[in-house]
Amino acid sequence: MTGTPRFDLLVRGGLVVDGTGRPARPADVGVSGGRLTVLPRDSSPGSASGSVSGSVSGSVSRSVADAAEVLDARGRVVSPGFVDVHTHSDGVALLGAPGGGDGSGGVSDRVSGGDSGRELVRASVLQGVTTEICGNCGSSLFPALPERLAAMRAETRITFGGDVGAYADFAGFAAAHGRVPRANHLASLVGHGTLRAGVLGPVDRPARPAELRAMCALLDASLAQGAAGLSTGLIYTPGSYAGTAEVVALAEVAARHGKPYVTHLRDEMSRVEEALEEAIEISRRSGAALHVSHHKTAGRYAWGRTERTLPRLAELRAGGMDVTCDVYPYTAGSTALAAMLPPWANDGGLRALTARLGDPAQRDRMRRAIAEGVPGWENTVGNGGWDRISVACAPRHPRAEGATIADLATAAGADPLDVAADLLVAEDGEVTIISHSMIEDDVRRVLAAPYAMIGSDGVPKPGGRPHPRWAGTFPRVLGRYVRELGLLGLEEAVHKMTGMAAARFGLTGRGVIRDGAHADLVVFDPAEVADLATFTEPLLPPTGVGAVVVGGAVVVRDGEETGARPGRVLAL
Repeated sequence: MTGTPRFDLLVRGGLVVDGTGRPARPADVGVSGGRLTVLPRDSSPGSASGSVSGSVSGSVSRSVADAAEVLDARGRVVSPGFVDVHTHSDGVALLGAPGGGDGSGGVSDRVSGGDSGRELVRASVLQGVTTEICGNCGSSLFPALPERLAAMRAETRITFGGDVGAYADFAGFAAAHGRVPRANHLASLVGHGTLRAGVLGPVDRPARPAELRAMCALLDASLAQGAAGLSTGLIYTPGSYAGTAEVVALAEVAARHGKPYVTHLRDEMSRVEEALEEAIEISRRSGAALHVSHHKTAGRYAWGRTERTLPRLAELRAGGMDVTCDVYPYTAGSTALAAMLPPWANDGGLRALTARLGDPAQRDRMRRAIAEGVPGWENTVGNGGWDRISVACAPRHPRAEGATIADLATAAGADPLDVAADLLVAEDGEVTIISHSMIEDDVRRVLAAPYAMIGSDGVPKPGGRPHPRWAGTFPRVLGRYVRELGLLGLEEAVHKMTGMAAARFGLTGRGVIRDGAHADLVVFDPAEVADLATFTEPLLPPTGVGAVVVGGAVVVRDGEETGARPGRVLAL
């Protein structure tokens, strides 16, 4: 090969699905300086003698004169890199990494679990995700007032499975991640629960006017630095302690920055329609675009209600409202075991919760609350039962992992609430669960909605048995819901995973294959792509995802990581 190659990389011979929803077309895709050039098949560079490694299925026994590296995509689809719009991957890359801390450059004191930790970090990119959006459900690693950072850091150890730090603002968060090489990109929302704890602490009371002003100022600063929007998790404390007016005031700040209000509704179960109306009110009063996280109608009292919530969203869109949602392709969710308890149990934070759990009278009060309900509380167990709650991660009690709370109670001859309470106390609150709370018909209806995009809601914490969605969401959509069931067309599904997601979160130049776009790509076999991750083996990588390109560098080849680390934190 002589002269300077025209392209750093050429993806040759594939069927391009460009992320816009338009029909697939044959084309080659060139990469130069981290940007794309689309080449109609009859105008792609000629070949010369020699050999260039880097094919999807092995080395290509030829060289392309105008490219330094070639990926052979014959028989495969070339799409934009997938955008996972809903993750809880805020801290997984920081576990055990220098630079984790309280915003002042401390060093983390926990490693990420050896091989298991590495599997967690790489699971996302192996399924084709080139950009993760974290900070969801009201939980992020920033912002906070300086005097609150030490307490916040103690809480994030529990939430994220290790010492990942707490940061004063988005810039501090981005700097910490910037010290840790990563394969794909990361963007973050500002979590309302974190923001509230970072000013008031984890207390059950309204924000005072000065406190609300401080929250607005912290939010404004982080959005100006590049955070992607405002998120709430209104079933989780301390976010659930806020009234609608507080959220409206914060969403107004997001609106001024042209960034969305992203919400885990206050109730996704028996009061899901009422909770959706609250989100609509917040959007209308604030002027912020509305994005409903992992839209579902869960629990036996809400099954089938997507037949009402989805037409309501469609009606709003037809009337000009900017509202979208995301969804994961499973009938089970995952969260913290402490979220199964009434909100007052968590008032004051982890130490206060632990003290209450050690008091038999407080346990009886919690038992009654689950049986009878609490006004304004989702009450997952009351809507389903302890037999639908299984332990995903309990680091000191691995034998409990995979079992339901009901089964553990039967084996111990104990009440399920006591079993859950004992486990939380023994684990210092660090227990993750999986909740089997949905039905397939509702999942399919949301997946098929034209304004629904794809998010894994992955919770990558070290150890245990995390939900398989962290490793399988995107191949599952392509394999099960596109190829096997025909629920979605290929172009439509890719649009939901790429262009639609990028447009919602302001990822300019991403999510599409066009001249000048950022060079984030996935090469997959539409006949073979499938998820293999299960609830028993949740980190098994998928089949059929051959190559992943991030920032113009090949980070996955033949389904294996290459070791390239071009990913960065995106300021939006």
